[in-house]
Amino acid sequence: MKKIRITYWIFTGLLSALMLLGSIPDIMSTPEAVDLFNHLGYPLYLLPFIGIAKLLGVVAILTPGFPRLKEWAYAGFVIDLTGAMYSSISVGDPASGLVIFFFGYILIAGSYVFYHKKRKVFSSSHTEKLNDSATIN
Repeated sequence: MKKIRITYWIFTGLLSALMLLGSIPDIMSTPEAVDLFNHLGYPLYLLPFIGIAKLLGVVAILTPGFPRLKEWAYAGFVIDLTGAMYSSISVGDPASGLVIFFFGYILIAGSYVFYHKKRKVFSSSHTEKLNDSATIN
């Protein structure tokens, strides 16, 4: 259980840092983020929206409970990353820039898989404790 929990928090911490570091320039519409959006051909009004969505996704993943909300946050991160990668490929950016996307996918997958492993272990140990207390009474 401890190994699963540690692995989950490593993946989730790195994923949260990646998404948080990506959301702040978007929310603040920094010149670099504006230049990137112009390069990709997106309207600038989308920039703070995507930044806030990433920030809310990080909050959802780090907040205990709310399993359905976490599922949507993971899905949103995959959609965000896939859209960004597709856009990058579409405008002819070099293939070497795709490494960060694969790193992001690995972090999302690792966090997601170990989140479910952690939940499964917790629910089975919780059920065992309930069964043990029921037999004692």
